[in-house]
Amino acid sequence: MNELAEQLNEQIRSVNPVAFEVLSELGKRIYFPSKGILSQSAEAKKLATNFNATIGTALDGKVAMNLPCVMDSLPGISPNDALLYAPSYGQKPLREAWKAKILHDNPSLNGTAFSLPVVTNGLTHALSLVGDLFVNPGDTVLMPNLNWDNYLLNFEDRLQANLEFFTFFEGDHINLKDFTAHLDKVPAGQKIVVILNFPNNPTGYTPNEAEGQALADILLKTAERGVKVVAVVDDAYYGLFYAPDAMHQSLFCKIAGKSRNLMAIKADAATKECYVWGLRVGFISFAIGGAGEGSPLFTAMEAKAAGVVRAVISNGSALSQKLVATALTNPDFYAQRQKCVDAMHERYEKVVEVFGRHPEYAEFFEPYPYNSGYFMCVHFAKLKADAVRRHLLQKYGAGCIAIGCENLRVAFSSLSVEQVEPLFETIFKACQDLAK
Repeated sequence: MNELAEQLNEQIRSVNPVAFEVLSELGKRIYFPSKGILSQSAEAKKLATNFNATIGTALDGKVAMNLPCVMDSLPGISPNDALLYAPSYGQKPLREAWKAKILHDNPSLNGTAFSLPVVTNGLTHALSLVGDLFVNPGDTVLMPNLNWDNYLLNFEDRLQANLEFFTFFEGDHINLKDFTAHLDKVPAGQKIVVILNFPNNPTGYTPNEAEGQALADILLKTAERGVKVVAVVDDAYYGLFYAPDAMHQSLFCKIAGKSRNLMAIKADAATKECYVWGLRVGFISFAIGGAGEGSPLFTAMEAKAAGVVRAVISNGSALSQKLVATALTNPDFYAQRQKCVDAMHERYEKVVEVFGRHPEYAEFFEPYPYNSGYFMCVHFAKLKADAVRRHLLQKYGAGCIAIGCENLRVAFSSLSVEQVEPLFETIFKACQDLAK
């Protein structure tokens, strides 16, 4: 094992050995190459006042060499901000601004120690880093049976984990009994990775405070009886809460730093929170019991995450990071964001109204509970979801996503308010067609 990896591992073990034990074999081997080209270049940046021939970039004086046909599209942004490499960890001002935003949006986290976020290439890349750092082939990964299909691609197909699914709903609420049953099967001393995503994709459901606390309590109880828990909180759609009783802070708040046997990971992104899908700026943050603010454990985990970034993509887009950091520090950021949330809330309310006025839809489909996010999902009792989906496309020019055999996901995020009712009327017509 590389000497740098050994040093990071010792930093982790010295604070909490469990944090080392839950790492994958790659997670234990990986390190940030702090003594190679990057560290020498960093030294030269500070000390090479006469000549600096370390970095593989082209400069005109101290300015990034550039094509005017590129920079003409970026008025107000300097070539250096747009074109030079970002650090593998991500740009420090962005990392600090994102942590400040996490604390602004989750005031109950104040006083809780967690790492400085490492920048990823979107939320998907954050989950990929989770897998690389914590999942070996054959490890158990527990998630809801209603989930984003990219989980399967990443954790099952790419990493060869053993996926287990708990039934997400019992009536109108999360099935805490089945969630508990799956965790109770894990013997003390073993590791389990748990992924929870709120607002949930595909259903658009966020637990209420009591449900959220119950989920946290179940995870913590599991950890306290000796199971090594890696709890991944996928906050991809964070902030899009519409129903008053939906939990308005991240589940991460309820588990971060609460047990020495529970590694809490927050995966989030500017993608939806800042309405910048194609900029591909995400984040990953770590917390575990025994690690205080500024802990060497966090420094080591950040270095390992940055090491995976360095190995796979080198670094994220500097231009994207600059744009997001500028937005986060704009005094109008939160007001502008709220306008977008309000617009999404209006579409959600329209969906609720439509289902309230059309009980006849229940002949063919009924909605799962929904109160947040981009989506809602309907369940078919008799028809096949993909048959409905194809019929909607071919006869009515309407597109939705079939999830499994029985569920159809509707992204009201991409509809205008005026389109909501006609779409559901069309889905009902398609069902009538197929039932003939």
